[in-house]
Amino acid sequence: MKTLMDGVGRLARIPSGRVGKWVVVALWIVAVAALAPLGGKLSSVEDNQASAWLPGDAESTKAMDVTKNFQANDEVPTILIYEKPSGFTAEELATLGDQVKRLPTVPGVLPQVLGPQPSAEKPAQAAQVMLTLKLGGDGGGGWDKLPDTIKQIKDIAAPPPTMAGATMHVTGPGGNAADQAEAFSGIDGTLLFAAVGVVVVMLLLTYRSPILWLLPVLTAGFALFAAQGVIYLFAKYAGLSVNGQSAGILTVLVFGAGTDYALLLVARYREELRRHKDRHEAMAFALHRAGPAIWASAATVMAGMLCLIFAALNSTAGLGPVAAIGIGVALLAMVTLLPALLAICGRWLFWPVRPSYGSDDHTKDGFWAKIGRGIAKRPRITWAVAAVVLGVIALNTLNLKADGLTNAGNYTTRTDAVIGEEIAARHFPGGGNGQPMQVVTNVAQADQVRDAVARTPGIVPQSVKVSPPKGGVVMVQGTPSAQPDSPAAAQTLLALRDAVHQVPGADAKVGGMTAVQYDVGQANDHDRDLIIPIVLVLVFLILAALLRALVAPLLLIGTVVLSFFTAMGISSFFFDNVFGFEGADQSFPLFVFVFLVALGIDYNIFLMTRVREEALQFGTRRGALTGLAATGGVITSAGLVLAGTFAVLATLPLVAFAEIGFAVAVGVLIDTIIIRAVLVTALTLDVGRFMWWPGKLFHKRDEPETESSDRPESEALAVR
Repeated sequence: MKTLMDGVGRLARIPSGRVGKWVVVALWIVAVAALAPLGGKLSSVEDNQASAWLPGDAESTKAMDVTKNFQANDEVPTILIYEKPSGFTAEELATLGDQVKRLPTVPGVLPQVLGPQPSAEKPAQAAQVMLTLKLGGDGGGGWDKLPDTIKQIKDIAAPPPTMAGATMHVTGPGGNAADQAEAFSGIDGTLLFAAVGVVVVMLLLTYRSPILWLLPVLTAGFALFAAQGVIYLFAKYAGLSVNGQSAGILTVLVFGAGTDYALLLVARYREELRRHKDRHEAMAFALHRAGPAIWASAATVMAGMLCLIFAALNSTAGLGPVAAIGIGVALLAMVTLLPALLAICGRWLFWPVRPSYGSDDHTKDGFWAKIGRGIAKRPRITWAVAAVVLGVIALNTLNLKADGLTNAGNYTTRTDAVIGEEIAARHFPGGGNGQPMQVVTNVAQADQVRDAVARTPGIVPQSVKVSPPKGGVVMVQGTPSAQPDSPAAAQTLLALRDAVHQVPGADAKVGGMTAVQYDVGQANDHDRDLIIPIVLVLVFLILAALLRALVAPLLLIGTVVLSFFTAMGISSFFFDNVFGFEGADQSFPLFVFVFLVALGIDYNIFLMTRVREEALQFGTRRGALTGLAATGGVITSAGLVLAGTFAVLATLPLVAFAEIGFAVAVGVLIDTIIIRAVLVTALTLDVGRFMWWPGKLFHKRDEPETESSDRPESEALAVR
């Protein structure tokens, strides 16, 4: 046994050792005890305001830096919109006026409350009240407390029961922010419980053991708590940008990818338990053999995520390190804590089907072995047909409308603020949206800029006003006639920017909600065009180093890209015809691409490292068939787990999350079941040893196929 263990790496022996396993578990308990309380504070350092998402060099960002001198960043305009189809009487408007006078008693509502202002109909069918909420500072409740503030406002200002047929909604920037805060409230808990539920069900189906599933779930939970603590420290002391989106995706990634690594390790451990009497020795060999594939997969995902740091958008750039930290901690847990726990518990964990020493491995006659033999009969026709079918589906990507979502399109249900916007748009010029375009300019050119704003098509002339100068600068505001998140408002913005930029010496900059959304869209386009090529090159380099070849990495990347476009084509169809979404966020293609390429390559790494291991002994043809037979079950299970965990994003009321979850889940299933099992295997069988060009394995020809039992340990030690 001593000779056998000499062939196992030192790192693999630590968590599987008789003493080392206890040390590893103790260290993890201490680490989680220290980091979990910090992770509980993660939401306190999240920044979900629009300013935190903007690129630093955008015109709206520069304008925002100046407009804070006229309006504090934590002061949010808010509109109460009343509607009564039969019309309000003068007495009813007076009653509403008496009610809204009491609004400043609500913590966070500033004293100046304007209205109710009736609409132009006779009698007025609508009325609006303008107020300002202070989210921070003295008396402010904070962004996360905004829904409670809105509830108190409704309790005071809602139409009395005697005002039959009258309704009230809270809209404008404050109402939209409250809807968003409510959508993100409890996001971590919702995603955590949903992800755990999916993982538990899939592990029960995979292992058919009432006990074994506990260890991967426990390990993933430890990894998540530790990762959240580490990210909190980076956000608190190193300026890492964290928001509700990245925090939610972190939960899904840690549980999804972490469980994938656990499945691969446990599958290899079960193989080794049949070859070794001692469970510690079996775990050491399992970790030694599966470890490189797990490390390479995690490194690929982390590298792909870190490519996001090149993004112009702060929110996208922040997601990269957050996701990479999550994957890194999950990797560390699955190659240290999980092996230690498995070694402590022993074979009984696999009950009722315990892998006893010397028992048969059904790899050679299993389902995936039969699939492989079927593909081997006509590999070229198989991969050609599969590629054509997927390519045809991928063509529907051309119909994908990823040009941004309006406020109404952001949610899977109609929110209070959205209903209020619709009412305001029917009854007030410019929608009464309370979200004017803001132009900051030098005092000397204020009159010229004001005239340029008033003459701009799409700006309501009577809405234009000039703020008192501060520090040699003034702010000119003009409300668009279109809704601020509409394409028409975007065209008005471009016309306004063109007009004010032509005023000599004005140094005018245009900001406001419409400008923010437009600049975010431009930054998303920039990030997509920059980051996608970087990810492809980086993944190619990693695969080339891992497989010591050039042809195989090119083919593998090609299959994953095909998987991405197929998933986008399917998603486009469902978004339009089944879910009824108005479109997709502009960041959608980039996020789905990074997730699918990084995570999709995972399964190809799991497969091809095993194929290479077998090919070193028996040649590429037998290596491809044995690799598929040995990894088919575990990779399929891993894909189902990862697809399921990403699908839980659809439990949130946010369209952007639901779309990412759906597209990644579909892409992972395609990659797991069709790309990896059919396309990659058929390509490997067809291309043969040329897959490994120009590496040494390229020169190894296939050995004659013979019936053989498991490899002897002397051959196992020769694996490179």
